[in-house]
Amino acid sequence: MKRFLRAIALLTSIGIWLLSGTSVAASPPPRISWNSCYPQFGPFECGMLQVPLDYRQPNGGVIQLALVRLPATDTQHRIGSLLLNPGGPGAPGVDFALFAAPFLFSSEVRARFDIVGFDPRGTNRSTALRCFGTPKQWGPYFTPFAFPTTPQEEQQWIAADRYLDRSCAQRGGAIGSHMATADVARDMDVIRQAVGDSRLTYAGYSYGTFLGVTYANLFPDRVRAVIVDGVLDPIAWTTGRGKEAATLPFSTRLHSDIGAQATLNEFFRLCDAGGSACAFAPNSSSRFAALANKLKQHPIPLVLPDGTTLDLNYSVFIAITLGAMYSSLGWESFAQVLALIESQADPTTLGKAVDEFLFQMAYINKRGFPHYQNLVEGFPGVACSDSVNPPSYSAWGPAGAAADAAYGYFGRIWTWVSSICAEWPFTDTARYMGPFTARTANPVLVIGTTFDPATRYEGAQIVAGLLPNSRLLTLHGWGHTSLLRSECVDQLASVYLLTRAVPTAGTVCEQDHVPFTTP
Repeated sequence: MKRFLRAIALLTSIGIWLLSGTSVAASPPPRISWNSCYPQFGPFECGMLQVPLDYRQPNGGVIQLALVRLPATDTQHRIGSLLLNPGGPGAPGVDFALFAAPFLFSSEVRARFDIVGFDPRGTNRSTALRCFGTPKQWGPYFTPFAFPTTPQEEQQWIAADRYLDRSCAQRGGAIGSHMATADVARDMDVIRQAVGDSRLTYAGYSYGTFLGVTYANLFPDRVRAVIVDGVLDPIAWTTGRGKEAATLPFSTRLHSDIGAQATLNEFFRLCDAGGSACAFAPNSSSRFAALANKLKQHPIPLVLPDGTTLDLNYSVFIAITLGAMYSSLGWESFAQVLALIESQADPTTLGKAVDEFLFQMAYINKRGFPHYQNLVEGFPGVACSDSVNPPSYSAWGPAGAAADAAYGYFGRIWTWVSSICAEWPFTDTARYMGPFTARTANPVLVIGTTFDPATRYEGAQIVAGLLPNSRLLTLHGWGHTSLLRSECVDQLASVYLLTRAVPTAGTVCEQDHVPFTTP
């Protein structure tokens, strides 16, 4: 099975460089030529924007950023542009805007803002870090397990990492050393100028929250309205606290394993409370544990719908579980999958059910869509540039084992997702490592979900505590980010985008659908 968790968003010496308060872009201001595109999705327009490869040498090499926008429907009352980032890092912002912009925000927000998506530097349609000619060459990077659990598997995993390292070192080019989040934040400020906005309006999700927090600290006077939803702890992501970066990878420091275990515990609680509405009730927690232990000893064969055979081993089982935790809207279906696995259904039936929970890399063979999506390279290109990590692979095994022992099922999987950073061949000395305490011109809206399996709720609390002009909005719910979970959150976010008015301190919204209780 492919290491699909490595492609989720569901990661040396420090060089810090901040931009001055003056504009980076040379005069005259940057411009984007917009042209109609993707009519099958709506009245979208596409454009390219040229930005410096290295902002310390603005008259040196340049790169291209790919953008798409859905124009405001009420041009008379247009406020400006709303930039989006879907996370990853490395996820295509153009695709996110194409598929999400028409329904993600209220009709009033869509009326008064151009919704703008962009592929961050180094990724997808923008000037990209590309380490392979075709996806077929990814083969040696993939392993039949989602994370290693034995010394032999660890060596196989490390060999796969080194295959990617060598390929990127040979083919990656200059962009590999200029992909840190701070560079993307500087790009966003050029985009802000190019679309004619005096201040930035932005919504970032998952990793996109770190991008928003970085922008807010590099350009605090240029913040109009910034939403960060599903929030990464920026200190854990970059340097860690004290000396922990010497022994703990950034993906361990984030403690996503704690958030994932808490979310799974809620799955068990709600499943058992739902009775017959949950196919894996009663005693779901103990039944899950028995199933996990069984798979450690005896993997189950699966036949996926495309004919691919797969051994459902313990690591793959945990990876599928983590993927299912990302959206509680699918928990009823996941309970049915667990029941099928427990019943030892035939490999074809089980494979069809499991396939719904496997991350599928999609290649949409239409003009304008990238035939090669570089998620394999894009994630480490950003995450390894941003973070300080242990200098040797010897740290990852103990860190993952200790996290599993302390917090449950997800310590190893969240630890090993960042192992590519151990020997990543690029360094970006223009990265930003903090502090993250700037007072912004307008409030930042921080949204956290109480049971988030990837960016735990504590990340939102930390960022709200770091940013002196921010407001925390809590969603009592289950899954990664608040997207499409709560009308209450959606309404408050819309009011904020339109008026910059933040919710009352201590506001808690409820998720609309409680798993195993309503259709």
